[in-house]
This record gives sequence, C-alpha cells and structure tokens, in this order.
Amino acid sequence: MEILNEISEKLQAGSAPKVRQLVSYALNQGIDVKEVLNALIDGMGVVGVKFKNNEIYVPEVLIAARAMNAGLEILKPILTETGVKPIGKVIIGTVAGDLHDIGKNLVKMMMIGAGLEVIDLGVDVTPQKFVSAVKEFNPDIVAMSALLTTTMSSMRKTIESLEKEGLRSKLIVMIGGAPVTENYAKEISADIYTPDAASAAEKAKEAILKRVA
Repeated sequence: MEILNEISEKLQAGSAPKVRQLVSYALNQGIDVKEVLNALIDGMGVVGVKFKNNEIYVPEVLIAARAMNAGLEILKPILTETGVKPIGKVIIGTVAGDLHDIGKNLVKMMMIGAGLEVIDLGVDVTPQKFVSAVKEFNPDIVAMSALLTTTMSSMRKTIESLEKEGLRSKLIVMIGGAPVTENYAKEISADIYTPDAASAAEKAKEAILKRVA
C-alpha cells in the first residue's frame, strides 16, 4: 500500500512532521493500526541494516528514531485500546558507575523499532535497581550497557543479584558496549552479547520469539 511505503520512507529520511501527518492520514483512511505500526517497524529495520553496514551513522539513526517516536505517539493510545501487545518486554540501563547513554539509547530505539516494549532505567543503574525493576515489570530481557572497562564488573554483580533473588532463570540477559566482548559475556554467564545496536534488536527479537515458540 502506497501510504504505508511512504510512512516507512519518511521515517528513514528522519522527517518527524511528515511521519506524524502520514500516520494520522492512514488511520483516518481506515488502515488497520497494526499495518501502520508495521510500516514504522519496517522503516526502522531498514535504518538498522544501514547503520550496521556503516551506510549511515549515529546522528541519522537518532533523527530516524525521533521520526518513529512521532508516529508511535499517535499509535500508542489506539494500540492500548485495541489490545495490540508488543512481542516482548525489555528492561535496559547503563550499569552502576557509568553515565554514557548514546549506545543505550540507540539500542532502545532499535528495540522499539523491532516491536518490543522497552523500559529505560537510565544510567548509573545499580544491581539492586535492576532487581527491583525485574520484580516490578516482569520483563523477558534485561539489557545492560557499559562503556568503561572499570564498570563492566557491575554487569557480573547484577547477574549475581538476579540469581540470589531467584529471578535469573526466567530472564534473557543481554550485554554490550565498547569494552565488552563475547568472552566476557560467557565468563559472567550472560545469554547474549552483541557488538552494535541493530544486532541487539535482532537478537532480542529472535530470543523472545524462540522462547514463545
């Protein structure tokens, strides 16, 4: 459908006002809210692939994410009313002692773009705060970011805290960030490590769908 393609294209171009306008128009034309949501998700998916292939960079991704949010603002109340559920729920945060958030924000946007509900705990998130959030929100995934080598140990402490509280077994734990490696993920018993935001969204979606299947 032409209008849905246009929504996807304008999102990729980062035009928030146009996306907002087209989403409203599509809904007024009686197009199903799920189809409109899928157009936003498809657009963000293209952005993710381009980012992964170094065809575009962080500023373009953030502008596209802003355009996606403009469309989601209109869709959210309708999605809630119609009971359309996200495919899964993620809690995300930069670990204790670390105040970097650009990488985390990119991962969050990509995950929302993949149809996941994301609860962002912000930066400098202590193990206890992760534990409390898991108890409150009952997510499928806990995603942790660290940009400093000195704060990576907080990832291990968070996983240990989740284990102590008996919460670890029901969660998928994802980690990422500049100093983080696949080996470190294995060492601290995290389930998933990804090197970039687009891969993080893909792996998260894959892991949740596998669990549901």
